[in-house]
Amino acid sequence: MSQPKQGNPAVVGLAGFGLTTLALQFHNLGLCGMGPVFALAVIFGGSAQLVAGFQEKKMGNNFGFCAFTGYGAFWMAFALILLGNRFQVFESSPRDIGYFLVAFTLFTLILWVASLKVHKAMFVTFSLLLVGFILLDLAHFGFPALTRVAGFELILCALSALYMMASIIFQDVFGRDVLPVGGTVI
Repeated sequence: MSQPKQGNPAVVGLAGFGLTTLALQFHNLGLCGMGPVFALAVIFGGSAQLVAGFQEKKMGNNFGFCAFTGYGAFWMAFALILLGNRFQVFESSPRDIGYFLVAFTLFTLILWVASLKVHKAMFVTFSLLLVGFILLDLAHFGFPALTRVAGFELILCALSALYMMASIIFQDVFGRDVLPVGGTVI
């Protein structure tokens, strides 16, 4: 008896990451308030990515497990920082948030190295994310104008994640590779 077909949890993880990142950059560019970002950070970027990560674990994919649970935790922690500042409990200064971002920059650097062996679309996404984190780090440590630069750069990162999500869905639906992701970089 054959096993029933399993869904690929990466589609949910990539969608949660891509859409939440996109909304935050819209906020960083002054296009929307923090409300939609907060909601996405808790539900889609946070909770849904955590679920996707735990499903990746079941599939034996340590890269997906680490990435989705790590960035899911990032979004939930970010939402808690927003709440802490809003209600003046456990307040975080821009410098405090900068150190939070530096920690995730280092996390991203490790995953960026691993992305070299996944595929080119993953490498592009992690390259854009790493540059985005570095720009945000610098913005929080004395160069606030870089927040806007990071906003545009991280929109590209979000779109790259959504491209990978679409690639997986289209390949499943159409039964062929519609949006290629390329081979490994190394």
